[in-house]
Amino acid sequence: MPAGRSEQWLRLARRGDIVARARRVAMVVGTLLVIINYGDRLWLGELSAKDVFKMLLTYCVPYCVSTYAAVSAVLAVDEDARD
Repeated sequence: MPAGRSEQWLRLARRGDIVARARRVAMVVGTLLVIINYGDRLWLGELSAKDVFKMLLTYCVPYCVSTYAAVSAVLAVDEDARD
């Protein structure tokens, strides 16, 4: 990706509406994934520090996916508008 393109991508990724949507997606999807993957340990109170770290990472994945999808969509619309 050319330097100008990566700067544009990062600028879009920090745009308020994209960040807000990605946070909402991360909270909903991340929480569901944590319940699915760690619900039994949460219920029993048997979480290790490693589990807590992995639970935090679980929220990062949907945030990144949502951000990537939103930025890609904005860039695609911009490219179509130029054609």
